[in-house]
Amino acid sequence: MEWLKLPPGGAAAVDEYLEYRRIVGEDDGGKLFTPEEYEEYKRKVLPMRLQNRLFVSWQSPTGMDCRLIGPETRCFCTHRYKQHKTDFEMVPPQRPILLPCRVTGCPCRAYLYVPLCGAQLIRCRCKHFADQHSAVPNFGCNKCTKCSEFHSCFTCACGQPAYTHNTVVETMQERLAQGKPVGQDVPYAAMGGLTGFSSLMEGYMRLDNSGIGTPSAEFLDFPVTAMDHPFLKAFQAPSYLSPEALTNGRSSQISSLRRPGEDDMAFFERRYQERIKMEKAAKKKGKVPLPSIKKLS
Repeated sequence: MEWLKLPPGGAAAVDEYLEYRRIVGEDDGGKLFTPEEYEEYKRKVLPMRLQNRLFVSWQSPTGMDCRLIGPETRCFCTHRYKQHKTDFEMVPPQRPILLPCRVTGCPCRAYLYVPLCGAQLIRCRCKHFADQHSAVPNFGCNKCTKCSEFHSCFTCACGQPAYTHNTVVETMQERLAQGKPVGQDVPYAAMGGLTGFSSLMEGYMRLDNSGIGTPSAEFLDFPVTAMDHPFLKAFQAPSYLSPEALTNGRSSQISSLRRPGEDDMAFFERRYQERIKMEKAAKKKGKVPLPSIKKLS
């Protein structure tokens, strides 16, 4: 195996290039800006980008953001979101806001998200993939003459078919009015709807107002059953313990994780001492004692 070797200061240069690419995106036309051009670009574009950022999502009929769009998310025209127009000096007043593709020769006039089925694009009812259809509405098929409109039977993880979803472009004010997260101001290009790591999850897994939402107290307090995830069952204390012992049992489960830098003997000795303390506390309170253990000699 060969290791990549960088000269002194090389790692810093890589970080600077990545920062440059995140800020400039596709605006340099493939030719790096000079330092002067780069500073002028930031002076002109960054205030506009922070003030007029657009949030793009793929929404279900219930209003849930099933997919939040990021720089690398593909459009129906097969190009990435970052290859579309995403910066505006003034936010267009008409709705929906159209984000045309900037790739030369592409007929796409508005960004349109198309979901994936695994690693592939979804198929139309004519059995051809989405990228085998025209990028011009109504997205007729280029492979057959019978299909004049793209219509997929693919079902989203939210339970609704794909054709009931819409690609929605919103301003920060419109999103805040719905109580949905907007994250922090960032200078990077084509961030779309991404506001954090949780934005990469699908809507039914995202526990914020843009996804399925925070679970209710009744759901969180519901007893763990055999049908639940093994991680939850591993952290469930035995039913014969008192409420105080249940709390101690959860603490014990967390304590059973090995600490950084802790060797085998130190780990087992700490766990043994913790178990002895729990047995003594149970006996003093007259509760049912935990199964006793003997220290190995």
